[in-house]
Amino acid sequence: MNDWLGRAAPDLEAIETLARATIAELPGQFAGPARSVLLRVEDFAPEDILDEMGIEDPFELTGLYEGIPMTEKSVMDVVDRPDTIWLFRRPILDEWTERGDVTLGQMVAHVLVHELAHHFGWSDEQIAAIDRWWE
Repeated sequence: MNDWLGRAAPDLEAIETLARATIAELPGQFAGPARSVLLRVEDFAPEDILDEMGIEDPFELTGLYEGIPMTEKSVMDVVDRPDTIWLFRRPILDEWTERGDVTLGQMVAHVLVHELAHHFGWSDEQIAAIDRWWE
């Protein structure tokens, strides 16, 4: 129990480092394109995003993909902002502590992979091949 004395909760930078390590470990055909997605780590989702999604409790949203999935992109699309994956530190930490059976790295990887799935338009089988969360 004394291992936690004097320790602080992982900060935004720690969550980003875990997310970038996850991207680096993706299979080659996904790692390169995943690096082109902007990664933002914040404590909570901004109010406008929560309002737009109809979410009242900010702890309910651990991550979000904003953009046009690769399977739906067209040269005719007008892009006004880069594809972005948001990770929300406080909800991630909350879910991690509630679960109690995974590492923080596994939790961050799980959220990130599912947001990348939105970007890539992956099938459930493709997600399962990369994210072994449910095994």
